[in-house]
Amino acid sequence: MRVVICPDKFAGTLTAVEAAQAIAEGWRSVAPGDELVLRPVADGGPGFLEVLHTSLGGDLIEVPTTDPLGRVVTGSVLIVGDTAYLESAQATGLHHLAPGERDPKITTSAGLGALVAAATAQGAHKLIIGLGGSATNDGGAGFLAALGFKPLDREGNPLPPGGAVLRRAAALTLPTSAAPAPPAAITTILPARGVGGAAAGQRWVELVGASDVDNPLVGEQGATAVYGPQKGASAADVVLLDAALANWAAVLQRDLPGCPQDLAALKGAGAAGGLGAAVLALGGRIVSGIDLILTETGLGEAVAEAGVVITGEGSFDHQSLRGKVIAGVAGAARDHGVPCVVLAGRVTTGRREQGAAGITEAHSLVDHFGDVDLAMTAPARGLRELSARMAGQYSRR
Repeated sequence: MRVVICPDKFAGTLTAVEAAQAIAEGWRSVAPGDELVLRPVADGGPGFLEVLHTSLGGDLIEVPTTDPLGRVVTGSVLIVGDTAYLESAQATGLHHLAPGERDPKITTSAGLGALVAAATAQGAHKLIIGLGGSATNDGGAGFLAALGFKPLDREGNPLPPGGAVLRRAAALTLPTSAAPAPPAAITTILPARGVGGAAAGQRWVELVGASDVDNPLVGEQGATAVYGPQKGASAADVVLLDAALANWAAVLQRDLPGCPQDLAALKGAGAAGGLGAAVLALGGRIVSGIDLILTETGLGEAVAEAGVVITGEGSFDHQSLRGKVIAGVAGAARDHGVPCVVLAGRVTTGRREQGAAGITEAHSLVDHFGDVDLAMTAPARGLRELSARMAGQYSRR
C-alpha cells in the first residue's frame, strides 16, 4: 500500500520535515511493508524553503539580511535552474521577535530586499517568494525601499521604516540607471509593467508571491484588521495602520508605472502584512502557496496514486480550510477518491466541515494525550502513536 505523508509544520514544536518523519516512524512500526512517500508541505510561511529544498534539491545559498527591527540575521535563497525560491519570513518573520518586541507600527520588510538581490545576482529569471508568518504591516514599503522605490513625505524627505509612517507618504522615488545593479534589475521586473526595455546589465525577472491567504490590503478583511493584532497591534493601531496602508496604495497607484489601479482591493494584496501588494505593484502575481507546492513538488500526482494520505498541522481550525495546507491536500485527495486523514495538535473543526473539505477523519494530540502541555512537549511521540493507530486501521497488510 502506498501512503503519502504530507504534513505542514507544527508551529513552535516540529518542522514539516520532522512531523513527516514522526508519522512515518509510527506507520512503519505497524506496517513495515507499506510504501511511504514523505512529502512535507508548506503554504508560503516558515518552512517554505525547507520543504522545497527537500523535494527539489538545488543549491541553498546563505544570505546576510535583516530582521523586522533591522538586526542582522541569516537567510537563504534556493536556486533550482533559473528559478530562485525565497521565504519572506526569513527576514520579516514573527519568530524573530520576542513578544514584547512586536509592534507593526515600526517593523519593516526591508530585509526581503537583500534576499531578492542575492537571487538576481545568481542569475535567476523567476523569483518565487513564500509570503506568510510576517511581523510586519508596512505594505511592502521596506522591501520596495530596499530595491530603490523609496516613499517620501510632503517635503520630499525619505520616510523611516514601519507601517505607521505610511500615513505621511506623499510620493515615491523610482530607481534610476545610476542605481546599484540589483535595484536597477528590479525596475524592469516584468515586461507587463511597461517600464521601458532592459538597460545594459539588466534583464526581465518574473515575480511570483506564494501565499496561504487571499485577503485584500485594507478593510475589515484586510492585512491589518485580520492579522495586525497577532503582530502586536492594539485596536487603535489597527485603525491607524489600515488608513496608512490605504494611503500607501494610493501613492503606489499614482507613482509606480504599471501598478494595478485597484491595488488595495486585490486578492492576496494583504498577504504578509501587505507584501502581497508590493509584489502586485511590481507587476508580479499572487498564487496559492499550497497549489504551487502541489505542482512544483509533484505532490498532486503522488496523492492520485496513494491508498491513503496523511496530513496535518499544529492547529486544525476554520482557517485551515481557507487555502492552507490541509485544504489543498484534502481537496486533491477528494478529487482522486483517496482517503485523507488529518493528525493535528488541536482540532476545532466539525465533522461536517471536514467532510465537505475531503477529510475522512481527524485526530488531535490534545485528545490523544488528554493533556495540552504533553501535546506541546511530546508532539513527535504523539504523532508516532496516532500514526501507528491509523496504520492498523488503513494498511492492507
